[in-house]
Order: sequence, then C-alpha cells, then structure tokens
Amino acid sequence: MKSTLTLEEKYDYYERSVQSADSEVAFMWDEYKRHYGHVPFSLREDFCGTGAISCEWVQQDKRCEAFGIDLDPEPIDMGKERHFSKLTKQQQGRMKYLQQNVMNAKAPSMDVICAFNFSYFIFRERKQLLQYFKSVHKSLNKQGIFYIDLFGGPESQKLVTDTKKVGKLTYYWECQHFNPVTHECTFAIHFKDAKGKKHQNVFTYHWRLWTMPELRDLLNEAGFSKVVSYWEGDDDDGGGNGEFVPADDAENCDAWVSYIAALT
Repeated sequence: MKSTLTLEEKYDYYERSVQSADSEVAFMWDEYKRHYGHVPFSLREDFCGTGAISCEWVQQDKRCEAFGIDLDPEPIDMGKERHFSKLTKQQQGRMKYLQQNVMNAKAPSMDVICAFNFSYFIFRERKQLLQYFKSVHKSLNKQGIFYIDLFGGPESQKLVTDTKKVGKLTYYWECQHFNPVTHECTFAIHFKDAKGKKHQNVFTYHWRLWTMPELRDLLNEAGFSKVVSYWEGDDDDGGGNGEFVPADDAENCDAWVSYIAALT
C-alpha cells in the first residue's frame, strides 16, 4: 500500500525510529575531547536531512556553531519547522542550513564534520568517495575529526526485512536488492502506524555497501593521519548496549552498526 503520510509524519517516524541526535553529539564531543584534550566548537553535518544533529550541537555551549548541508530542500524545510524553530534566538544565530552539494560545500573550516545515516553510501564509485573524503579533509581544522557510521555483517547482504517496534509505531528496514559483484544495493524503510496501516517505501536508498577495510583505506589515502574503528559493547543478552569503543578486532555479528573517526 502506497504511503499517505504527511511530511510531518514522514520525518517524525524516521527520526523516532533511526535517529538519536543527542547521543551522536555526545559521542562526537567525548571522542574529540579524548583525542585532543579539549572540546570542539564547530560542526558541519553533511547530508544533514532535517539538521537534528546540528540543532543539538549548538545547544552544547554558547560558543558552538553548526552548518547543516543537504541538496534536498524538503528535509531542510522540515528541519527548520521541527528543530530550528525550537532553538533560542541566540542558538539560531549559530546554526545555518546550506542547500549545497557536499562535494564543494562553502562553509568555514570545522573542528568536526560528520556524515551519518550511511548517507555517503550514495557514492558508488571509489574515485567519487575518495574525492569526497579528500574534500572533507581539506575542510577540517588542524585538530579535526571526520565521523561516519556504517553497517555490515552477513545479514546486511541478504534480501531480508528487519522489524522494530517504536512505541505504537512499527519500523521496517528492507534489503530489496544486493549485487555481490559490485555491492550495489537498494534498501527501503516502511512504517506501520498506530492504526495498523502500512506505509511502503517511505524512504528508498540506492547505495554501494562499503566495508570497514575499504573505508579505512580510503580515509588514509585521503590524507587523514589516524583512522579509528569503533565497536558496540554487548548488553549480555545478545544485543548491543549503545556504547561504542575503539576496536581493532571484533566478532562478526550477523548484523552490526558502527562508527569510524578519521583524525587530521
């Protein structure tokens, strides 16, 4: 059944199901301080969508500034309504949405740049992704960190659907296509609302599923001095505990989500 969600419902369901802006800001903030001994103040959120992370960032300190960059005006408009409007006037003055291409973003040099929700998977050719990583490296301050998230595991390459309950909402993450030769893939998000109505293909993604070793190699090639992989701790009940720590070795779980931090 085709989705009949309003734009507000579409982005509300998405953020409730897959985003945790406060925890991601806390992770970037704490890891930056651990590496450099002081806190960061400037953030560029690439492929920002609604800019939830950027709006959360400027609330950390009165010196914090953020730039949310996205090509699509729809999520930017929703972000202004859902998040930017709730900031104080002073905080709004330190957060800017830029409808630009991340490959040639026009923003000042940053302490932190992030590309979350696997958004950079849109670059399906190695030379494209390397070019993007190089442009990010040039856009960071001398003490800067670039954060990305990624997912993997054998389950991620199978045509399966994962389901999660979020209150009265049901979230579906479906792998609709996977090419083992090129790692090109199609994923989709569906929702079932509180009334039991299913909304199909609310979001669809045509990506290349990049692996941890490939990304580490590309980041090193792009000029980053150190690349740190993170792995989620175990909750002793077969799941993750939401705490990510640096790791050089890990269990090959059926499905996992992780982070990489690349230092200038």
